[in-house]
Amino acid sequence: QVQLVESGGGSVQAGGSLRLSCAASGRTFSGYAMGWFRQAPGKEREFVAAISWSGGDTNYSGSVRGRCTISRDNAKSTVYLQMNSLKPEDTAVYYCARDRGRWGTSTRTSQYEYDYWGQGTQVTVSS
Repeated sequence: QVQLVESGGGSVQAGGSLRLSCAASGRTFSGYAMGWFRQAPGKEREFVAAISWSGGDTNYSGSVRGRCTISRDNAKSTVYLQMNSLKPEDTAVYYCARDRGRWGTSTRTSQYEYDYWGQGTQVTVSS
């Protein structure tokens, strides 16, 4: 089994920054691409960012590109999402997830391509 635990969420003012963390345990972490998704109440879960197993390739949603940076530390089995210039529309529960396929790239944007999910961490951006 794989466990993913997100942390780092909170309430910030517009223009502020947050760094989300996702700590993994269980099966191997370094061999899998990882992704961040978010979901606001009453809305569909949407892709935010993904990173390849090695960290060499990244992919971002157009809504966060330029404001967010995904990274990972395989030695610590942790993936991060640095979010800057936050906007009220960024308010959502943020989830990290593991790509279904080992040695995956960062090209997958569908939630259905991910098999393990964390419990989520709330991000609230006030105006």
